[in-house]
Amino acid sequence: MRNLTKALGYILLTIAALTFIYPFLWMASASLKPENEIGTLALISRNFSLRGYSAVFKQIPIGRALFNSGFVSITSTASVLVLSSMVGYALARLRFVGRDSIFNLVLLTMMIPGQLLLIPMYILVVRLGWTDSYRALIIPALISNMGIIVFRQFFKSLPQDLVDAARIDGCSDYRILFQIFWPLSKPVLITVGIITFIGSWNEVLWPLIVIRRWSMMTMPQMVTLFHVGGLAGAQVAAEMAAAMMLALPVIVAYLFFQRYFIESLALSGIKG
Repeated sequence: MRNLTKALGYILLTIAALTFIYPFLWMASASLKPENEIGTLALISRNFSLRGYSAVFKQIPIGRALFNSGFVSITSTASVLVLSSMVGYALARLRFVGRDSIFNLVLLTMMIPGQLLLIPMYILVVRLGWTDSYRALIIPALISNMGIIVFRQFFKSLPQDLVDAARIDGCSDYRILFQIFWPLSKPVLITVGIITFIGSWNEVLWPLIVIRRWSMMTMPQMVTLFHVGGLAGAQVAAEMAAAMMLALPVIVAYLFFQRYFIESLALSGIKG
């Protein structure tokens, strides 16, 4: 009876996994099919071609958009890792007036929908003259409240003896953070990095508001205009190819770092 229950559980999990993965597999297959075969649900075709990908490169500057998204996402991720870990360390290990109030304020900001801040942020960006520039895309994402909370909770779980021994050796707080805590925080660094990178890479609403020049558009913005704006010319294979090019970097990054991602979720639960 126990084996039967386990078998049924595996069958249900397999069905659920196929339900989630089939649309992606169909998208990948459709990007390589001729137009007259895309309407079928079959994943395998004898007439695979790269015409959809060729059409994307010919009709929109997808290469420039790929560079823009990579530059913005990598820069934002690096900044979040450095600045959020510094704030998380201060809230976890330093004693100063208002420390708990600041942490509660960080928690409070997570309850505010991001859409409510779009208008004031846009007005600020316009008055600073940052529209159609990397500054409009990077500076609002330099730090993450989620990153602060995750780092703070993980740093609180590390033994105080590490900090005491480092201070006896004359280490400053910066050395303690970057030379002692960071090497011990690899799963957390990778988890915050993956989440930040995915969020930045997939961001489409904010770039649509502050970017108008083709040369400054990001991948999600370019792909959205390609799909919705009619630039694809009803070429479904080209639309699927553009979507695949948008999704592939995130999938590769997650597959490469998934072990650390899962490990961090197990280690960095909120405590105290």
